[in-house]
Amino acid sequence: MPGDRLSIRDNLAVGRFHGVSASNSHAVPEKQSEVRKKENGCSRWLREACPGCLRRQSSSDDVMDDVVEGENEIPSTPLPLTVDTDVDDLSLKVCSVNLLSQKSQQNRKEHHTHKFHGDQLIIRRGLAFQIELELSRPFNPNTDKLHLELRTGPLPLVSKGTHVIIPLVEELQDERWEAKIVEKNASRVKLSINSSATAVIGKYKLSITTQYLKSGQTSMHDHDEDIYMLFNPWCEEDAVYMESEKELKEYVSNDTGRIYYGTEFQIGARTWNFGQFDEGILEACLYVLENSEVPPTGRGDPINVVRVISAMINSPDDRGVLEGNWSGNYTGGTSPTAWSGSVDILRSYHKEGGTPVKYGQCWVFSGVTTTVLRCLGIPTRSITNFQSAHDTDVSMTTDVYFDENMDSIDRLNTDSVWNFHVWNDCWMARPDLPPGMGGWQAVDSTPQETSQGTYRCGPVSLAAVRSGQVYLKYDAPFVFAEVNSDKIYWQRSLDGTFSQIHIEKNAVGHCISTKAVGSDERSDITHDYKHPEGSEEERIAVETACRYGSKPDMYSSPAAEDVHVEVRMVGDGPRMGGDAHLNIVVRNLSSQPRKANLHSQVAVMYYTGVLKETMKKDKLPVELMPHEEKVIDWILPYEQYQNQLVDQAALMLTLSGRVTETQQVLANQTSFRLQTPDIKIEPVGEAYVGKEASAKITFTNPLPCTLRNVVVRVEGLGLRDLHPIKVGDVGKHANVTVTEHFLPTIPGARKLVASLDCRQLSQVHGVADIMVHEN
Repeated sequence: MPGDRLSIRDNLAVGRFHGVSASNSHAVPEKQSEVRKKENGCSRWLREACPGCLRRQSSSDDVMDDVVEGENEIPSTPLPLTVDTDVDDLSLKVCSVNLLSQKSQQNRKEHHTHKFHGDQLIIRRGLAFQIELELSRPFNPNTDKLHLELRTGPLPLVSKGTHVIIPLVEELQDERWEAKIVEKNASRVKLSINSSATAVIGKYKLSITTQYLKSGQTSMHDHDEDIYMLFNPWCEEDAVYMESEKELKEYVSNDTGRIYYGTEFQIGARTWNFGQFDEGILEACLYVLENSEVPPTGRGDPINVVRVISAMINSPDDRGVLEGNWSGNYTGGTSPTAWSGSVDILRSYHKEGGTPVKYGQCWVFSGVTTTVLRCLGIPTRSITNFQSAHDTDVSMTTDVYFDENMDSIDRLNTDSVWNFHVWNDCWMARPDLPPGMGGWQAVDSTPQETSQGTYRCGPVSLAAVRSGQVYLKYDAPFVFAEVNSDKIYWQRSLDGTFSQIHIEKNAVGHCISTKAVGSDERSDITHDYKHPEGSEEERIAVETACRYGSKPDMYSSPAAEDVHVEVRMVGDGPRMGGDAHLNIVVRNLSSQPRKANLHSQVAVMYYTGVLKETMKKDKLPVELMPHEEKVIDWILPYEQYQNQLVDQAALMLTLSGRVTETQQVLANQTSFRLQTPDIKIEPVGEAYVGKEASAKITFTNPLPCTLRNVVVRVEGLGLRDLHPIKVGDVGKHANVTVTEHFLPTIPGARKLVASLDCRQLSQVHGVADIMVHEN
């Protein structure tokens, strides 16, 4: 009789439903119909999740089909299922994802994105963020695997950084994509996810893959909410890192500002609403990037992003955001003077599918550029240059031509000087340029001249502009001419040639202005762009720049270049905690005496090449006899740098000068670091697997002051039970010795590594080889 057998549904019900036993007797009669209904759904789910878990009969009729489709049909032979099969073969699935993206939650606050409108997950690269997963059952690290994937752009590729695979690890490490479970509650897990400080910025899609190792069953969950990734000026590893919290508040977080106009004697100011956090602005800014047709692979580099934005804010060659108009006739659009912010402009451009907004002039182009770059996470300011030159022939001079009768030759007078011109400075490292060229970079979105075939300008290092190094990219000649070109007056002779009749050396680049940090006052930043007008350093910069222009013989070339200057280290170089000693070597290669004035200045430098500030300036008169080599002792006292250093303890010494007799320009830049002492690690006795071992760790404070809250961090692969050692305060020039105990777990050569964690002193570390023997 059919009733003499236990159906497959009854076997599956064992241990899952009340009233069902594991014997071959009937199920409890009064529950039979209800149990069968529940068993049908369970059987169907198990068959779909793991087809191999329920074996088929040899006949063409599928047993599962018999059970599911024929409610009253009982298979002739029961399948030999065991009680534990239903648990072990359950796959792991993601039921839901919570991005923890509300403004009030930890992610948005820690990533400084809580000001953005809406509740999307907006994060900054190089900083961990958290998400929650609701799983189909509790996660078991012994039998389950899980990884995440992020994709951006139309064709995501791992090799291009647009497809990111994020593994699940036990411990997170900096500067790489990784995820770690930080909290478990039944079937809910919270993940902490590290991102790379060089990640591509933009909009990402998230997918999560789970795998049950026993069955090999995998499941993928595609999340429908976007994740927005931005640059991170709060992260030291990001190329846009800015140290000052006050400046970050001004140049990234401030959504209003001041833009200056008028003349140098009548400077006006207007308030501009940047509105980078307003509704729809982040989407609009990313749309500008996407509309540029530049592939997403280039969006991890702020140099490239700024250059793209410079081109996309204007419209002549790529249907960018704004159409320029200087005609005075603004029919069909909005007068440039009527705009008071960027929000309406960017919203309109996005809403209209990339149709340029009418109309803009320089301050509007600058205001919109500030909005876009601050929105993307790049510190940016709008700046105004009064008496701003427009050089059209890359001569780096502003040329005015007259005929024989001193009448203006209009067809030749294409150069001009604007009453004022507004552009932008943005902050970033420049690893593509020599050290010292990071920091503020000029970028101009107003369409004036093409750069590599496109209307754009920058980014160009202000340090390069200031020193006349116009051969450094991008567009240094144009920006140099705007702020520091001489105005040259030419007259045509009867034979058609032109000769100089007058040079005006202080004609352009006055009162360069931006809004002050933390107030609505005007800050004069002319010194960022050039040396004091008329100083020897300023004239050297002008003449150096012009030699790379279209009129390289504008200024007389030196009669000879026979004086050489260089910087040499003394011994192993300067050491932390003492005066820094260097030798400046000046050598006269000629048979005539030479005189020169050398200007020296030293500045603290981040490892990215960004200069922090100048600490010391000197003027060094030099007199050389024929073929003489003179060594000048240069000293930077400890007191002048002790409170100025940053990580890596690097400094940049810049020398410039001119030889009196020949007008030869002398220039040299030398970067150097202050060496720190090593931590000494000495193993105590032999080390064996599974047996506690120890090592003595010794450190000497090199500074003439007390180090506060010193911690020594110790680690070693295969060496367990290592912990941070809280040393506390260490007196000036004091020695500290501590003993650290550890448990070797792997035989062979191991390395014990120690590093000092102290606000006043960085880059102090040590290592020792530990030979671990089998026990």
